[in-house]
Amino acid sequence: MKQFGRVLLCFFVISLSIVFIAGCSSTPKKPEWVKQGSGGYKAKKGKAFYGVGSVTGIKNPSLERATADNRARAEIAKVFNTYTAALMKDYQTSTVAKDPKLSLEEQNVEQTIKTFTKAELSGVEIVDHWRIPETGEFFSLAKMDLDRFKDHLNQAKELKEEIRKRVIEHADKAFDDLEKEEARH
Repeated sequence: MKQFGRVLLCFFVISLSIVFIAGCSSTPKKPEWVKQGSGGYKAKKGKAFYGVGSVTGIKNPSLERATADNRARAEIAKVFNTYTAALMKDYQTSTVAKDPKLSLEEQNVEQTIKTFTKAELSGVEIVDHWRIPETGEFFSLAKMDLDRFKDHLNQAKELKEEIRKRVIEHADKAFDDLEKEEARH
């Protein structure tokens, strides 16, 4: 009987060891920037705009990375300039013949949204990448430091002074609007 207890104890210790080892090799934790998404955020080094781009299903690693990087840059561009057009069609009909209990009803709803962004950005850099191990989805994080953006703009000699000031004001306003919107939620 004592031997059975020892075997049971050994089995218990081995089982705990396996569970502990399996727990140590768990999936890497999703970075906070993936959860947070694109937007303007205050960081330790000041205010910045961030864009998160992702891609899945591309086998070529270079193309996968370039696609996610470009999508991250596009997310930052959307903060500054986005044109959106929406169209919704709603159609309903009801046809009744001689017998009111027999009617033919039909309904069709369509929604179309088109978004277009065009912006020339200076000072945007890709600062991080991450992959979801289970699905293979690949993420890129783009960053545009607000002060660095303003510096680039101030050095652009081909821009008229009033245009330069207006763009800087627009960048500040966009960041402030994002902060207000996030505070409301």
